[in-house]
Amino acid sequence: MTETKTEKDEAMPHPSLLERKIIHFDMDAFYASVEVRDNPSLAGKPLVVGGSPQSRGVVCTASYEARKFGVRSAMACATAYRLCPDAIFVPPNFDRYAAISKEIREIFGRYTAIIEPLSLDEAYLDVTLTTRERGLYATQIAKRIQDDIISELGLSGSAGVAPNKLVAKIASDINKPKGITVVPPEHVLKFMGSLPLRKIHGIGPATEKRLQKRNFHYCRDLWSWSESALEEELGNMGPWLYKRVRGIDERAVAVHRERKSIGKEDTFAVDILELAALDRELVTLCEKLEVSLRKRSLLGKTIVLKVKYSDFTLLTRSQTIGSGTDSASEILEVARGLMRVTEAGRKKVRLLGVSLSNLSSITESFTLGSP
Repeated sequence: MTETKTEKDEAMPHPSLLERKIIHFDMDAFYASVEVRDNPSLAGKPLVVGGSPQSRGVVCTASYEARKFGVRSAMACATAYRLCPDAIFVPPNFDRYAAISKEIREIFGRYTAIIEPLSLDEAYLDVTLTTRERGLYATQIAKRIQDDIISELGLSGSAGVAPNKLVAKIASDINKPKGITVVPPEHVLKFMGSLPLRKIHGIGPATEKRLQKRNFHYCRDLWSWSESALEEELGNMGPWLYKRVRGIDERAVAVHRERKSIGKEDTFAVDILELAALDRELVTLCEKLEVSLRKRSLLGKTIVLKVKYSDFTLLTRSQTIGSGTDSASEILEVARGLMRVTEAGRKKVRLLGVSLSNLSSITESFTLGSP
């Protein structure tokens, strides 16, 4: 268990952060861990949950043994096989994972009713009231949850304990697997300062490159900039980033979190003109979207294609189908049709995205809720 401490931080965090106790709990290699638990012969071996290495499928998750070879979630299974030829590939069983996820959420419910699911394997918990009512520290609650999951389900998870969602989520990833990382309110600024900007949820590869061109690499690199200066330099992202690099996040843990859409997109390092190359990108996006949908037990009826050209012109095309789907092949078929009514192939494309809206849950069960 790691506690981030410093003798004197440069500044105190936002006052509203001082009262809340937030835990971000994230299961360790969830799908792979379930497969190993149910089939102990897989223990200690590089394991990939996903499609066949001969397919166009993507990695849902990988065991820590496989991750040592560079295998990561959302990677093409063919690439995973090249990195780790000895890996064992098993197909995902989302019904099984969803059932176990529900059991995990029931354990969470013993300690708080304020739970925000993110996916089958992670959630935010607001334990502010619990700490007062039971006389427990948030760290003790995180440890009890961790112990309950291990003893009752034979699975492990890691937790981040902090005054807000932003810091808790980053912290939960620091000491994996089976770790608990605690960031007290008075240490938030110091904790954030040494972090690469990419650690902030919402900053992807394209945004990271944009920031690096301005010599912004770590959170502390922006501390000398005023909020207005960052807004002038970065547009609407400036004020948002001003708060995030200081560990300020006032979002509440949302109990009835209703997702309006879910999607995947990619900004290309080099603009693409060829339709065949764009189609390959579209296939990959749809495969990744299928994984995200199934991880959240969601179906969608409205398929949206997003295209940004090299001149930064952005357009979207959408189509609503008769019944909800989480199938990559069904999404791809519609997305290809939508692509035909764009200027792709005639104008270079900078960004491509596919998303689903008009969402519904596969089951009525409220399962524990993704990167």
